[in-house]
Amino acid sequence: VDQATQLQREMFNKQVELQEPWRQAGVNALAKLQSGDVMNYLDPSYKYRFGEGMKALDRQAAARGGLISGAALKAAQRYGQDFASQEFGNAYNRLAGLAGIGQTASTNVGNAAGAFGTNAGNLMTSGGAARASGYVGGANALTGGLNQYLNYTQNANMLAALQNRGTSPSNAQLADMSNIVTGK
Repeated sequence: VDQATQLQREMFNKQVELQEPWRQAGVNALAKLQSGDVMNYLDPSYKYRFGEGMKALDRQAAARGGLISGAALKAAQRYGQDFASQEFGNAYNRLAGLAGIGQTASTNVGNAAGAFGTNAGNLMTSGGAARASGYVGGANALTGGLNQYLNYTQNANMLAALQNRGTSPSNAQLADMSNIVTGK
């Protein structure tokens, strides 16, 4: 039982160890989400893609002859806001995904702890039942031996009583002997 419980403990500890990096990633991501520090998780290509989009808007406006026109400025502003909003949402979703991975890792560790507790409890119960059955078996053997001895002794006493009288006992004498033996 002790060896099996120790093996279960080792397996649980290994699961905790394997899940720890994922759990920690989730803890860190959740802290970033809670603090609002999402902008540091923008896609590294964000600046490049934003710059290329702005260049395309500039080229389009220049081709129409209105590089600094109000419409060109309005289009550039709308593009920048929409692009930033979309990228913020992407960064937020990346952090939320990491937080979810951490939550899953924590759930896995909780499940492993529950399984360890169940298995260790079952092992202890099984060990206790095996030990108890040994005690019961020993007690049953002792009781059987005592009963056999008492039956033998009772029969020997009855036989001796019959032999000492020299004649066959009457039914009344047998009843008297039975009462003496049984203590009635």
